[in-house]
Amino acid sequence: MNTEEFLLPLDDEMLEYFRDMADVLVERCGISRAEAVARLNERYAGGEMSTLRRNLITHELPEFWAYGVYYYPDDNGRLPVGDALADADIDFARLRVRPAPPEGSRFWTLGGWRGRPPGGSGGSGV
Repeated sequence: MNTEEFLLPLDDEMLEYFRDMADVLVERCGISRAEAVARLNERYAGGEMSTLRRNLITHELPEFWAYGVYYYPDDNGRLPVGDALADADIDFARLRVRPAPPEGSRFWTLGGWRGRPPGGSGGSGV
């Protein structure tokens, strides 16, 4: 099914998973819903649903993929995975934030910057 927010057709299960990833970005990274959806659209818009299902849902929790959309890996090549124990030694404040999609690009389906610079929120990640 097509939605107003995501640029690829998603069945109900995948739509819920993508919305869960957006929730992680909003709640843990402190960005707007519009930016979260834009980042997910930029990363996954060209994907084929069966491949996405196999690689996303059956592989990791939404936090794992959401953090990879927002952060660059740390100096040791690690990204947070959404597990407090596994992420305990990752300093979220030191992680570099990936740039948001360009303003006005097709990825921004829920509106624009909402008064915030792209990727400039520097959320705590907790």
